[in-house]
This record gives sequence, structure tokens and C-alpha cells, in this order.
Amino acid sequence: MTKKPMNRDWLDLASREMKGGNPEDLIWQTPEGIDVKPLYTRDDLEGLENIDSLPGFEPFLRGPKATMYAGRPWTIRQYAGFSTAEESNAFYRKNLEGGQKGLSVAFDLATHRGYDSDHPRVIGDVGKAGVAIDSVEDMKILFDGIPLDEMSVSMTMNGAVIPVLASFIVAGEEQGVDRKQLSGTIQNDILKEFMVRNTYIYPPEPSMRIVADIIEYTSKEMPRFNSISISGYHMQEAGANLVQELAYTLADGREYVRAAISKGLDVDAFAGRLSFFFCIGMNFFMEAAKLRAARVLWSRMMSEFNPKNPKSLMLRTHCQTSGVSLQEQDPYNNVVRTAFEAMSAVLGGTQSLHTNSFDEAIALPTVTSARIARNTQLILQHETGVTNVVDPLAGSYYVESLTQNLIDEAWKLIEEVENAGGMTKAVEAGLPKARIEESSAAKQARIDRGEEVIVGVNKYRLDVQDQVDILEIDNDKVREAQVNRLLRVRKTRDQKSCDAALDALTQGAKSGKGNILELAVEAARCRATVGEISAAMEQAWGRHEAEVKTVSNIYGSGFEGDETYEAVKRDISEMEGSLGRKPRIMVVKMGQDGHDRGAKVIATAFEDMGFDVVVGPLFQTPEEAADMAVAEDVDVVGISSHAAGHRTLAPMLLEELAKRNAADKIVICGGVIPAQDYEFLKAAGVTEIYGPGTNILKSAGSLIGHIREKFRGRNYAAE
Repeated sequence: MTKKPMNRDWLDLASREMKGGNPEDLIWQTPEGIDVKPLYTRDDLEGLENIDSLPGFEPFLRGPKATMYAGRPWTIRQYAGFSTAEESNAFYRKNLEGGQKGLSVAFDLATHRGYDSDHPRVIGDVGKAGVAIDSVEDMKILFDGIPLDEMSVSMTMNGAVIPVLASFIVAGEEQGVDRKQLSGTIQNDILKEFMVRNTYIYPPEPSMRIVADIIEYTSKEMPRFNSISISGYHMQEAGANLVQELAYTLADGREYVRAAISKGLDVDAFAGRLSFFFCIGMNFFMEAAKLRAARVLWSRMMSEFNPKNPKSLMLRTHCQTSGVSLQEQDPYNNVVRTAFEAMSAVLGGTQSLHTNSFDEAIALPTVTSARIARNTQLILQHETGVTNVVDPLAGSYYVESLTQNLIDEAWKLIEEVENAGGMTKAVEAGLPKARIEESSAAKQARIDRGEEVIVGVNKYRLDVQDQVDILEIDNDKVREAQVNRLLRVRKTRDQKSCDAALDALTQGAKSGKGNILELAVEAARCRATVGEISAAMEQAWGRHEAEVKTVSNIYGSGFEGDETYEAVKRDISEMEGSLGRKPRIMVVKMGQDGHDRGAKVIATAFEDMGFDVVVGPLFQTPEEAADMAVAEDVDVVGISSHAAGHRTLAPMLLEELAKRNAADKIVICGGVIPAQDYEFLKAAGVTEIYGPGTNILKSAGSLIGHIREKFRGRNYAAE
């Protein structure tokens, strides 16, 4: 896009107001590298693509429907799952009575990773971050009293997508609802998992077969159901900038279309049921422009497949307000953040929306916080007037320019992916993951040095933080109930039929013949569990293990010349001299939580400062983490927690270290940890806790003090 110069008369006046300063110094460069001028005029609209297009018409810049919200408001969704199917069902029914129009199911971590609740690897994960689903029986309870022929159901599931969708289909059948009547969306976006969220099970190639088989099955058997929700949400949550989120999401979509076509499907048979899922953060106008740009780019990309139906060119999207923008400090500010983000999504033209609860940086939402989040959307729909006009931002000098900037910059990354052989090849090579992690580290550096202001965190901090009521999950109680139900299911089923169905699934996975989802539906009917169905495919394909990599010199480069940063580096260097080696820290992620943004940012930042950093693989047990800590002879074990497993897993790790005569190792915790848990963790032996929003430089200084105290009076080099 050719940049237009700013108006000469305005420049002269602005210069006088600045007492001779240069108004061009007011140009802001976004994290995406886009220059944002302080003034846009009609001149900036000249030469822009699609400036006179209409909503409902290709390339859908102004919306996929002609009337948009003037004809029908967006769908209000709440993404939620509360430990057990019974509790989640009660929550859903209450929300539906309160005005919610669709269900979005959050599953617990054990389910995401294809483990039954009685598996030893998930002892700290059952009922955490969502609802535990082990079989069709759980799924039937989850939707008890909710008519599945009337209610749209969205399910965020990728790794264990086959057993979960199969159980949903069978639960519908046993509710008397034919699968052709089922409506909703399954996420089924596995490429994104390999990039950022990490709730994968199988390697990329067989995972892509699963995606294609689900698209094939649903296009033939479930005409009202969206077979995939191509998700950029988790990319932004992992630190991607908006251009990366936009480009990599659409490149994923192109790869899925190719996979479906490889199954012999006609593009028009499935393209109209593809949907997208974007994160909406705090860059208000750019987030709205991102959705507009996404529709134009998707129309351009889909035209390559020569569809005959215009709906095949149309991008439809769900949006969710940002989780990473929520802060533990001064948490009621999060209500305001979510409202701004929701307005941005609406002005960008989303088809459905989830608004986060203000307490989600601390714990799972309470009934009260979820009501505030839902009412945020109801107020938007009924009190602000935004539903009266289609695309009210159209023609804005700034927004139209931003939209074109995003189109141009995202297209460069999309072409880079193509040159790498497509998104599957790019993911296998680690290209998008590395780019996103670089962006994440750079963002953290901007926050820590105060360049990117977060109210209540790095500026305008409260002297005393407000305490809020949180929802606590009794992990042991939930797990016990799930294990008992599993025992009943296994005891009452026809074991011979179940074994035969699971064997047929394994053979189908090995041979490449048959549809994997169709085979899994039969296994679910026979009451095969989520873990058993997942294991049947694992026999054929194995379980994927990611290579651990970190980026270097990104966080540190953001502090070039900073006195505080240089002082920390000197302290670490002095410690190296006295210890005979660098102080060594191990960053661990225990349990099945794959969100590793915090762990990776800490690892790269501490390495840039001069620590020797060991990063453990994802999904470690406390026993495995303790073994690695001893083998690597680390001084500090840093536990990264995102999904409330710390109350179970941190004490277990401390016990395992003691068994190995390594109780002297400093154990610290960081991540999403409620202040109410601090005393519990310290009583268990945790030395320090660094909650959300902690400045990494300050945490490094604190940690140096603890290491010095540990080795005070000892000649470590001689030892």
C-alpha cells in the first residue's frame, strides 16, 4: 500500500502547537511494524481495494450478510465447563434462561489430551479448566434437558476431537435427535495446536487425516454442523501479533481445504460450513480492521479453488475477548477491558461472541462474574444502537487504511508459508511457532520496561490489591466421581462388542481405509471411553512429542542500555564467578496443560540475562520433573501453572525431590495462581510465587537473592 503524506496545512498547525516540534514524531509503529499516523484524510482512501463494496457481496469486506445485525444480532455464547457434567449442565441451563443463545463447551485437560480420568498421568488435571468427559454417559448428562435439535453447540476440542465428537453424536441419538439435526461447531484445528496450544495427541500427518475425515463425515451426515473452527485465538494468546494471527489462521484454513479436497470432496460441499475463531485484544481499531481484512483475504484464497457457490468464499467467524489482556492486579479493570474488546469485535462484524469473565486471570469464573460477562453483550445489543447500522466503521479514513495494511502485511506471511510447502510443512519446520515466540518475548519486554502500559500492572498500581471471590474446584472429589462412573460404564457394557469396535478403529487408522469418525461413532455406541478410543488410534500412529526450543536475544534486545537490566546481568555474572558456573534454573510444565507462553517467555528472558536455563518437555509428571531436576543439577525448579493444577502438582514435586535427597533445591511457582493459594503453596515448601503481571526483571532480582542465600558460606566450586 502506497503511504500518503499527511496534510500540509495540518502539519504546519501541528508544528506550531508543538512549539516547533516535528508532527511526524507522533507516528506510532505497531508491534506488527505498521506505521500509524496521527492524522488520516480522504486522500488515504485513494487506491484502496474494495472501498465501495457492499455487505453480503464478494469479497465481504463489510460483512458476510447484507443486513448483518440490523437483520439479526450476533449469537451470544459463553465458553464454559465446570469440573463435572452435572455442574456444567446446571450452569448452561441458567445461562440459557438469562439470554444466552448458544453453548460453548470447555473440556478439562485430561479430556483434551485423550486420557480417561483414572489415568495416572492426569491426577492433577481432572476437572481443571473445563468439564471432564470420559464417555457417552458424561455427554448425556452434560446436555440433559437441553434439546440438541434446537440448540447450537460449540465444542473447543482438537486432540481428542474424534472420541468427543463421536460421543456427542451418540448422545444426540439417545436423546432422540438424528445427527442430521445437530447444529454447532467442533474446533478440529490441529495445526494451531502444534504451533501454540499443544493439546495435540498424534503427529501432524495422521492428525490431518482426522481433520479431513471429520469434514467428509459431517458434510455428508451433519449438514447443519460446522466441521472445523479455524482458530487464531490461541495464537494471539501465545503472543502472536495481529498480522501473524491473521496470516497463520488463514493459511491453516487453506491447508484444511486442500486436505478435504484430497478426500475427493467438492469444495462447495463443505466450504460453506467452515468457520473461524479470532481473539480480540486491546488494539481497538486494528482488531476491528483485522476481521474486515480476514474476509477479504479468505475470499481471495478460496477463489483459487474455483467454487461455484458464493457462500464458499465467505468467511464467518466467532470471536472471544482476550484472556491474556486480563490481569490479576486491580481485576475489576478487566470488566472495562472486556467491554472495549467486545465492541471492537462487533464493529468488525463477528457472527458470534464470547466475553471473558473479569476473574479469569485468577481462576475459573464464578456465576456472578459470568453474568457480568454475558450482560456486557446484552447491553451492547440492546442499549448502544450498534445493531441498527451495517458496518458503521466503513469509510473511516483510519480503519480503511488499517484494513489494507493488514491485508498487505498478512499476505506476505501467507506467501512465505506457501513457499515453505504449505502450513503442514511450515509447522513441521517450526517456522510459525518460532515467529510467534519471538513476538511474545518482545511484547513482554515492552511491558516490563513500561513502554506498553497496562493500567494497574506497570502503571497506576494499587497499594493494596482487591481480593475477589473465586471458584475453587476440588480436584480429588471430581476425579473420584469420574472414576466411579468409568467403573460402572466398563462393568455394564458388552465388552466383546466394545473390543471389536476398538480393534476396527485401530485397523482403520493403520490401513488408511474407512472414515475414522464413523468407526469411532460405532465404538462410542458400544460405550468405549474417550481414553480407549484415543488409545486405539495411538496404537497405529503413536503419540507426538514436540522438540523443545527457545528463542534468544529477543527479550534482552528490548533492554539495550537499560541500567536495571545491566545490573541484573552483573549480579548473575558475579554469581557465576563464585559458583564456578552459571546459576541454573529448570522451567517445568507438569500435567496436561499445554499453554507454554509463560514458560517460554521466562526461559528466553532468563537465558538472555545470563542464567543457564533448562526447559523440561511438556506434560511431565512430578516424578519425571524431579528426575530431570536431579540429573541436570539445577539450583532452581520453576513451575509454570496456567490451569490450577498447582495445588496438586507442586506439593507432589516437592515430595519427589525430597525422596531423591534434593529437598535443598529452590522451588518457585509462576502463572495463573490465585493469591488465596499462596499460603498453601508456601506451607508445602514453595519458596516464592510470581503471579500474573509480575515484572520479569524484578522476579530475577528476587531469585538471585534466594540463590545467594542458599549458597551462603559454601564453596560450591570446591564441592
